[in-house]
Amino acid sequence: MRISRRSLLKGAAAAGAAGAVTALAGKAEASEHEPKHRPDAVGMLYDSTLCVGCRACVTKCKEANQLPVDASAMQGTEKPVYDAPNDLNGQTKNIIKVFKDGERFAFMKQQCMHCVDPSCVSVCMMGALHKEGEGTRTIAGETKGTGIVAYDKATCVGCRYCQIACAFNVPKFEWLEPLPRIVKCELCRHRADKTKQGPLAVANPACCEVCPREAVIYGKREELLAIARRRLAADPKRYNGKIYGEKDGGGTQVLYLAAAGIGFHDLGLPDLPETSAASFSEHVSHTPYLHGITPLVLYGTAAFVIHRNKQKEETAERHEEGK
Repeated sequence: MRISRRSLLKGAAAAGAAGAVTALAGKAEASEHEPKHRPDAVGMLYDSTLCVGCRACVTKCKEANQLPVDASAMQGTEKPVYDAPNDLNGQTKNIIKVFKDGERFAFMKQQCMHCVDPSCVSVCMMGALHKEGEGTRTIAGETKGTGIVAYDKATCVGCRYCQIACAFNVPKFEWLEPLPRIVKCELCRHRADKTKQGPLAVANPACCEVCPREAVIYGKREELLAIARRRLAADPKRYNGKIYGEKDGGGTQVLYLAAAGIGFHDLGLPDLPETSAASFSEHVSHTPYLHGITPLVLYGTAAFVIHRNKQKEETAERHEEGK
């Protein structure tokens, strides 16, 4: 049996109408983006007023993560004797920087911020970057809900979208490796402490272990916030007065305290709104799908094109019959 073009167009129009009705009935919706503040989320609190710039955390981080020496700041030296990275890179996950302005100076510890709602996770098409405890990924000793921004090399395609998306310029790429990966702090999640229970058993950051002044400490995010608030209340003249990361960019699990008179932008931290970039971008991209808007538009457009083509076909057939 031969099917005419006219019959085919009629069937397509009927299918398009049925699809539109289905879309209306089912309201094909994309999930709303809702950042989650996990009660068991872990992180770090860095107090710049306590840091002496000894860089013990940098050295211990290299040791704990088996990262090679970075002598990028010692070009021309035949045999580098000192690990001296200029910035975070494919060989460095944690670094101490210094801010100077006349007689004023302050140290700054930089590593992954482990955002509450990370842009790097939002743009990662394969889920290589993900919040630990979400989905089906697990590691030995993992406790759900830690919120650590973890990296899975096996699913990474090397697109480097995460580098563009991160407001803190953290993820780095191994440009010189034949099988490169993204390098960033993962809160030493591979160093599970089997003597502890709960979220604190998952990560035991090397940088926090060796800091002689306890300028950086580890714990649950809510507990670290409480500690930071107590310090501000106990000695308000000592501090800037704000806890960076409490709400900035939707919140981060690495929190900062700065000295009075030192702005967080001086330490290299960007000025961010309280709404995360990921929340905004995903809201914009998902909104057309909410309540079936996009399917309805697509089905409506298809029905219009089919109807127009059907009319053209009928006009052509009448013209042929009139000859």
